[in-house]
Amino acid sequence: MKAVIQRVTYSSVSVGGELINEIGRGFNVLVGVVEGDTAAEAEALAAKTVKLRIFEDECEKMNLSIVDTGGEILVISQFTLCADCRKGNRPSFSSSAPPDKAKELYEHYAKALRSNGVRCVKTGVFAADMAVRIDNDGPVTIILDSDIFKQSRRS
Repeated sequence: MKAVIQRVTYSSVSVGGELINEIGRGFNVLVGVVEGDTAAEAEALAAKTVKLRIFEDECEKMNLSIVDTGGEILVISQFTLCADCRKGNRPSFSSSAPPDKAKELYEHYAKALRSNGVRCVKTGVFAADMAVRIDNDGPVTIILDSDIFKQSRRS
């Protein structure tokens, strides 16, 4: 799984001009599910997301997590994160998980965020053509890949 985590002051998602969900201060997380990803990886990625200390404390140091600040998370499925651009100019999405598996793990990731103490987790509409508004704060953007958990298990 791949996640692009953006610290935001506001984020929303609309489908066909209709507002589906919105959050205030917190994270907008774009999630791509790769073939072979597992529920364990979704859980590990969610735990890492929740523990990221990228909010400023009283000394203006990035030292607080999403749970510490009571922030919200908007999770958006984005299979294009799985693009392979090594050959030619047209991205290949052959490494993306099949839609049914991707939806299952996307939803599992959102559920795992909740079980890790995030008070408010909202989602977009899986596989829809969405308009996402992201008011990036900082800007602060972190990219996580579940491959880091696979590598740590091999070590």
